[in-house]
Amino acid sequence: MNPPSPDEFRKGYTAFQQHERRDAMYKTATFLVNRFWGHPADIADSLGVLLLTWNQAFYRYGPFDFQRLEKVIAINQPVLDSFRSRDILTYSSADDAAIQSLFAEFLSALQICEGSKKATCSPVAVAKALHLLVPRFFPLWDLKIANAYGCRYSADPAGTYLRSSSRSEAWREQWLTYTSRTPARASLSSSTSTTMRALQKHGSNPPQLLPASATHLTLPSLGHSVCPP
Repeated sequence: MNPPSPDEFRKGYTAFQQHERRDAMYKTATFLVNRFWGHPADIADSLGVLLLTWNQAFYRYGPFDFQRLEKVIAINQPVLDSFRSRDILTYSSADDAAIQSLFAEFLSALQICEGSKKATCSPVAVAKALHLLVPRFFPLWDLKIANAYGCRYSADPAGTYLRSSSRSEAWREQWLTYTSRTPARASLSSSTSTTMRALQKHGSNPPQLLPASATHLTLPSLGHSVCPP
């Protein structure tokens, strides 16, 4: 998949701002994460606000274990602090081990903890959780986006997310070139998390980035896989 052209980027960013239907929960969860940063129990509750709504199609079969998520957040607090001070433009291969480790630990913590779907995992939930925690560095994805990127995640979700992140980062030169030439540079550059969310939509509807005819579309379907024993 090629990076969006400057015109596609502008149209997609504008369309996303105008038509994204689930921004209320995203803003609420983001506020809670910012308010309670450094308090793992409260952060776990904040993630629940987003995941139990955005990922309702998955978690309708059962919840995740909030205490287990709290422990994973607490253990990884220094790593999350480090990534939170950065954005996707600073990504390098030196980050790969930490990203894969985070993804694997959150994949386990966010699995369904009871009911007939117990131990079922959602790579989509993990990406959304990491993005909410570190919105300027970790990109969102879902099944359609991952497939469009050529990153099918059923066999190796952590490694596949890493490849997806690398491809998002590979667009940085086009993004910087465009934002350096547009009057909207300040708003685009100061809204990296929103811009990343818009960029991910490019993957769910190639080859254009949210054309006008598609701006009414809901978020793509959620994907999940069963964790290995």
